[in-house]
Amino acid sequence: MSAHVLRDALVLGERRADILIEDGTITALADSLDAGDAREVDATGLIALPGLVDLHTHLREPGREDAETVLTGTQAAARGGFTCVHAMANTDPVADTAGVVEQVWRLGREHGYCDVQPVGAVTVGLDGTQLAELGAMAESVAKVRMFSDDGKCVSDAVLMRRALEYVKAFGGVIAQHAQEPRLTRGAQMNEGELSGILGLTGWPAVAEEAIVARDVLLSAHVGSRLHVCHVSTRGSVEILRWAKSKGWDVTAEVTPHHLLLTDELVRSYDPIFKVNPPLRSSDDVAAVREGLADGTIDCVATDHAPHPMEDKECEWSAAAFGMLGLETALSVVQLAMVDSAMLSWSDVARVMSTVPAAIGRVEAHGRPLAVGEPANVVLYDSGASRQWRSDDTASLSRNTPYAGRELPGRVVATFLRGRPTVLDGELAEVPV
Repeated sequence: MSAHVLRDALVLGERRADILIEDGTITALADSLDAGDAREVDATGLIALPGLVDLHTHLREPGREDAETVLTGTQAAARGGFTCVHAMANTDPVADTAGVVEQVWRLGREHGYCDVQPVGAVTVGLDGTQLAELGAMAESVAKVRMFSDDGKCVSDAVLMRRALEYVKAFGGVIAQHAQEPRLTRGAQMNEGELSGILGLTGWPAVAEEAIVARDVLLSAHVGSRLHVCHVSTRGSVEILRWAKSKGWDVTAEVTPHHLLLTDELVRSYDPIFKVNPPLRSSDDVAAVREGLADGTIDCVATDHAPHPMEDKECEWSAAAFGMLGLETALSVVQLAMVDSAMLSWSDVARVMSTVPAAIGRVEAHGRPLAVGEPANVVLYDSGASRQWRSDDTASLSRNTPYAGRELPGRVVATFLRGRPTVLDGELAEVPV
C-alpha cells in the first residue's frame, strides 16, 4: 500500500499539520514532515475530519438494484466523505437472517469504497409479528449489533420489549422507526394548517412522539439500548431530553434534510420532497437543530433513500417516500449548523463520525486523527460553493431535494484505511 502525506491540513478545522499515512495507519502528525517517497496531497486550507460514519443508509441490494447497489451506494458514500455506512434491512429478501446480512457485508468488502455494516431486521419480513434471527445475525461474520425494521415501526409493545431484552445479552441496540401506524394511515405530509390548504392527509407529530415516549420507558424498564431514527419534531426532542436527564441508555439521530428543509416546500406538490417522516414546520427544524447542538440528539444520519425515476416522477399520492443524502450530508450540516455557529468542526466530527461509530459498534471507525490510529480521513473544502445538480451523483437514483440549490463545501479526498477512495473530488480506482 502506498504512503500519502496530507500537506498543511486543518485538523478538525483548528490546527494546521501534515498527516503521514502509511500501511493504513496515521504514522505521523506534525507541523512539517519529511515524508520521503510518500505521495503528496495538497491539503492547504482543507479541513481534515475522521472518516464519516452513517447509521442509516438504504443500499437496496439485494432486490432493488434498479434504485441502488452496494457498489453505487458506497461510491456515493465515499464522495460524501463516509468510510462506513450501516445498511438498512428493508431489502428483498429482507435482511432478517445471517445469510442475507453476510451477503451485504461481503459485497461491501468486495467493492472497497467504504465499509458496509448491515443492520438486521427486528422482525421476520419486517411484518412486526415474530422476532427475526437476532442472535444468529449477531454471531455471523457481519457481527450485527444494530437491528431495525426501518420503514416500518415495531408498533407492538410486547414485541418491542422482547427485542430490547434479546439484544441486551450481546450489547446490541434496537433502532426504532417511530411511527404509530394507526395515526398515520394514508398520511402524506406534516399535519397542520398547510396540509389542510393543500388537501393532503396530515401526518401528526404525536404519531412519532407517542412511540418515542413508549420506547424510552420500555428501554429504561429493560435496561437495554434504544436508538431513535430520524427525529423530526419538537416534542420528540423534549421527550429525549427528559429521558437523558434520567440517565437512560437512549440515543437518537437527525437527518440533514430535517435540519434544513421545511414543509413549506410541499406547496410545490413536487414528490421530491415526500419523505418519511415528513418535512416538518420551521419550529420543529429549530428544535432539532437545538437538540443536535446541545447533545439531546446524538448524531446525524442521512437516511439515504434512493428510488428509480418512475417512483418519484408521478403524482404526489403515488410517489415513494425518500431522498438521497450521502453526497450532500456534510454540505447541509455545514449550512444548517456550522455556518450558523451552532456546531464547530470538532462537533461535526463528533456527530458524524465518533458518536455514530460508537452507537453502531464499529470500533475501527470514528477514531481520532492521531498517530497509531486507522487512516480513515476526509479532506473537506468548506470555502467552496456549488449549485447541486440531480445528475451530479454516483447513485443510480436522482431523487435529491437539493437540485438547483447552492450548497457550501466540497469533499476533496476520502481515505479508507489509508487507501484513497476519492481524490480531487473524483472517485479513485479501488482495487478489489
